[in-house]
Amino acid sequence: MAEKIEVMLTEDEVNDRIKAIGEQISCDYAGRQVHLVCVLKGGSFFMCELAKRITVPVSLDFMSVSSYGGSTKSSGIVKIVKDLDEPLKDKDVIVVEDIVDSGRTLSYLLELLGQREPKSMRLCTLLDKPERRVVDVKVDYTGFEIPDKFVVGYGLDYDQRYRNLPYIGVVTFDEE
Repeated sequence: MAEKIEVMLTEDEVNDRIKAIGEQISCDYAGRQVHLVCVLKGGSFFMCELAKRITVPVSLDFMSVSSYGGSTKSSGIVKIVKDLDEPLKDKDVIVVEDIVDSGRTLSYLLELLGQREPKSMRLCTLLDKPERRVVDVKVDYTGFEIPDKFVVGYGLDYDQRYRNLPYIGVVTFDEE
């Protein structure tokens, strides 16, 4: 089976939207410093581009998590593979994700990070699939709401491929 990638959101559309989110965050956090927490691996592409467009002071940290369970779907139980390097206490934190779908893993992660006593905590995602939501998660900054399609590019992968695409594409599979 071979896959085909169709462009859903062009590179210019993605860049323009990231610029707008950066401007909104800069306005919302005027006079303060924001601490971006990237959920690896997919979120790294988005967070780096976003950080370049925020005009208030920015600090960065990264964490890697995996959901595990007996199925291919997220169980919502999170195993921390790489924890943060710095404490969150009294910081204005924005968790940066590439995509929010079921909300299970992210809900658990936000609860866990909230226990670390940040001054404030918001969620920013490049892509949101609200029709897939199983657990209610409040997204404060959204790049694009998209339909329930399998997407790649800008950090999102299929079998560790296509993360480096500068656009968001829909994966379709050709039967051979």
